[in-house]
Amino acid sequence: MTRLFRIDQTGLVESRRKALDFEDKIEKWVASDLSLVGVDGVVIGRQVETDHGKRIDILAMDEDGNLIIIELKRDRSPRDIVAQVLDYASWVCRLTTNDVHKLTLAKGDGSLAEIYRRKFGKSLPETLNATHQMIVVASEVDDATKRIIEYLSEQHSVGINASFFNVFEQDGKEWLTTDALLEQEEVTDRATRKARGPWTGYYYVTGGTEEMRPWKDMRDHGFITASGGKWYTDGLARLSESDEVFYYQVNNGYLGYGVVKTERQPADEFYLSDGRRLTDVVPKPYLTDFANDPDKQAYAVGVEWKKTFDRTNAKTFQGIFANQNTACKLYSQETVDFLIEAFGVKSKSE
Repeated sequence: MTRLFRIDQTGLVESRRKALDFEDKIEKWVASDLSLVGVDGVVIGRQVETDHGKRIDILAMDEDGNLIIIELKRDRSPRDIVAQVLDYASWVCRLTTNDVHKLTLAKGDGSLAEIYRRKFGKSLPETLNATHQMIVVASEVDDATKRIIEYLSEQHSVGINASFFNVFEQDGKEWLTTDALLEQEEVTDRATRKARGPWTGYYYVTGGTEEMRPWKDMRDHGFITASGGKWYTDGLARLSESDEVFYYQVNNGYLGYGVVKTERQPADEFYLSDGRRLTDVVPKPYLTDFANDPDKQAYAVGVEWKKTFDRTNAKTFQGIFANQNTACKLYSQETVDFLIEAFGVKSKSE
């Protein structure tokens, strides 16, 4: 049990613990600062009504587009609130990307893309709600409820946790302390890892749309590129020599499979395999703009393309993996199985 002491000249003076009797205030505090429950994300709705007539206190979303149910205990028993959030999760898990956008708009706080960009300074992931988490907020829960939450999270990788809020009073002043049953980062990692499966060994890369970065340039000269800010260009730093990549063109599909030959460099310092400098061969704005700004300038990674297709023959299917990252690990086995066959790549398991 959490205890709070004030230090004075006579020693320690213990503050009186008060009942958690103002959940509405705590709901407002959490909604305005999700870090109080260990979450880095945005609120997409409060008092969100489910299809079965219940209301979720706070529905939030993290940077990866995954949903987080935050529910205050109020007058329910600890076990009842765990059952309640599991019931909410059975509804949340079926929300599609389109459903999440509509739900956010219905709350009248602006579009989800606007809310997300204000928080994270980048574009919203294309696919939302790949997994979800639950957080119970209470002053305390009994030992049986703690065991249930620990069992679900640690043994079955269910994204559930409890956050404890305690109020103390001394000399007419009040203090609020917060704590958590489990480390929220570990809860998130377990739940996400289970949802996405193991890494397939391949990387996803994109340069955006054809208008942003023409495929023919990259295909003919063996490179991929990004510019416009560190979030975009730092993504290329994830790639190392000999990494295998599949190139995705936004609003079209997958166009190339290749192997990384040279790691990330500024575009004006990048040399092609024949010794010519990239920006001399392709002197286009997407490579040359902001050359004197290390944050915004273009960077390039050398790729030996093993198999490519014209833009008119892009490889795709409904639900294929794609997001706003310039480069990231491919975890979608369904997408990789499709690409291996489409590009005639030898499977790593063979």
